[in-house]
Amino acid sequence: MKGIAGLTGTVKHYDWGGTHLIPSLLQVDNKEQQPFAEYWLGVHPLADGIVEDGTGGTAILKDIISNNKEQTLGERVNKQFGNLPYLLKAMDVKDMLSIQVHPSKKAAEEEFAKENAAGIPLTAGNRNYKDNNHKPELAMALSDFWLLHGFKSEVELLKIFEQVKELGGLKALFQLGGYEALYSKVMTMPQEEVDKLLSPLVSRIIPLYKEGKLDRSKEDFWAARAALTYSQNNHIDRGIFSVYFFNVLHLKKGQAIFQDAGIPHAYLEGPNVEIMANSDNVLRGGLTTKHIDVKELLKHVKCEATKYEILKGEWHGLERIYPTKAPDFQLSSFELDPGEKANFTAGTTEILLLTEGEVTLTNGTDSIRLLLGKPSAVVFAGQKVQLEAHTKSAVYRATVPVHNGE
Repeated sequence: MKGIAGLTGTVKHYDWGGTHLIPSLLQVDNKEQQPFAEYWLGVHPLADGIVEDGTGGTAILKDIISNNKEQTLGERVNKQFGNLPYLLKAMDVKDMLSIQVHPSKKAAEEEFAKENAAGIPLTAGNRNYKDNNHKPELAMALSDFWLLHGFKSEVELLKIFEQVKELGGLKALFQLGGYEALYSKVMTMPQEEVDKLLSPLVSRIIPLYKEGKLDRSKEDFWAARAALTYSQNNHIDRGIFSVYFFNVLHLKKGQAIFQDAGIPHAYLEGPNVEIMANSDNVLRGGLTTKHIDVKELLKHVKCEATKYEILKGEWHGLERIYPTKAPDFQLSSFELDPGEKANFTAGTTEILLLTEGEVTLTNGTDSIRLLLGKPSAVVFAGQKVQLEAHTKSAVYRATVPVHNGE
């Protein structure tokens, strides 16, 4: 087992994905304009990371780790997690995707066991819990990136009821019963009632959207796009309510957002690098062609105003670190000019992903080159690594933090 090696991940062709970013990253032809939504790097059961052994052969990353846990993960991470606890992704969001929430660790363990006991296959379309883990996540923008994140403050939500007259009838319910009463109402009301309430709104904003008169910073823009993308059989997707109730955030390149269990959210548009706990537990409530389970979503949503923070990262030399309270992962980036060198020591099994340029990765014994077409690598615990940029380059580093949050 080499200390550093090339790594190949798994592409997910979800229908909301873009057609250019990931094919460019992997240097693959996409003449058919197939959606390339996500590129997974890790040991998740639904994505095998393939490691190059340096002699033309390959091995599966999860097998390498399971056969050499303490050597690959390091004593600390092996003792705490027993496996690689994170999953790294490149994402390209062309069409807005799913109003969703992730369960807590305790809830995931309980609900996963229930679905197992009920005999629901892991691959079943109606399966909610694919594993027994939580899924806190951090998304870092590669360029302009738009998303919905948590509920607006009470002041901002009351403004919505005043400004969007079609939703004004919900104001009294919110004032009387708060966030939970409001959200439960719109997410469980009969579809006919959803159509009746939203039809005048959709009829007003879609012509403005088509004429290019709506701004991305405004809810109407995304609500109109959602109506055009996801409304089917003359029915309007109830996820549109969330567009108005949640915070609309715009991240610029290098900015990030952390999303913990219970925070409702939806990605709207743009490319990002995302890191999360090694899980695929997603509870969806709209704006998707995937399985929706409003009852499960409502069990886990934090129905309260969300105080969010757009993270800009902390510079440690040439490394920009995005700390969070998640014990499972830490994301950082290196933005290097030609000839610049950066050094680090791997604390566990770490994954590197290059999105721009060309760098040489060496541990003093072995070296590999990261470039478009072969953009990712794995570094095992204890390796002292140097990155040297040959052109202007951007490299993202996934690891496990030494000082865990509470």
